[in-house]
Order: sequence, then C-alpha cells, then structure tokens
Amino acid sequence: MGEWLDHSVLVDVDVPVETSWELWSDLEQMPRWMKWIDSVKISEADPDISEWKLASRGLEFTWRSKITNLATNQIIQWEAIDGLPNRGAIRFYDRKAGQSSVKLTVSYSVPAVIKWMDGLFLGRLVEATLQEDLNRFRDYATAAKQSPPA
Repeated sequence: MGEWLDHSVLVDVDVPVETSWELWSDLEQMPRWMKWIDSVKISEADPDISEWKLASRGLEFTWRSKITNLATNQIIQWEAIDGLPNRGAIRFYDRKAGQSSVKLTVSYSVPAVIKWMDGLFLGRLVEATLQEDLNRFRDYATAAKQSPPA
C-alpha cells in the first residue's frame, strides 16, 4: 500500500478569473505550461474522462482521470481512475481589478519506502516544478490576454 504525498502551489495572474478558468478548463492545452505533462486527451465517449501522459528524464507514466467536481470559475477537481495514482484540484480566486489567483493541489501515491527515504527531496522537486508550471501559466495567460485569438 502506498503513501500519499500532497503539494500545493499558488500564483497571482494579471487576468480575470474567467480567463484563468477558460485556459485551464481546456485540459488538452495544459502541456503548454505544465513541464512534465506530455499530452492530455479528452475521451470522446465521456468529456469528464481524460487520458494523461507524463514524461520526464526518460520516465513515462500514463493514467486516466475523471473530473469529480467542476464549478465554473471556481474549481476543477479530479481523481485518477487507473494508471498513476493521483488526485487534486485547481482552484480559482477572483481578485481585484481583473486579476485572479490560481491554486494547484496535487496528491500522488508512492511506495512507503520512497516517502520514508526521499520524501523531502521529492517533495521539494515536485513543488518547485509545479510552481514553475504555474509561473509559466501566469505568463501564458498574460500573453493570451494581450493578443487574443482572431
């Protein structure tokens, strides 16, 4: 049985909450700002199911996730239904004057020995990567706001 590691990161974005929501809710675009996410494909049979591929340093993991909670401009919550055990949520907060905050929480299961041996290093690596991803999202959202699609 595995142990769950939890990580949360937050970024302020200079776009309205509706823009942050719109960009994140298009899950297939996520590889544009998520470093380790190689691809996301939405199931044609069920739009709440998506197939994910994570690739980093020669390692590759796949899983299918199901959206378990969806509230427009507020939250997208998911849980893996097979493959790499993970769950989490992306939360959206409306801030002053057309700004928003985005908080990503990710949990994943690892063997107990990994948590015991290397939990702190692994945690710092994952949180640093997630924060870089959110920073890339911030930059992506800001650029999208400045040059909306034609």
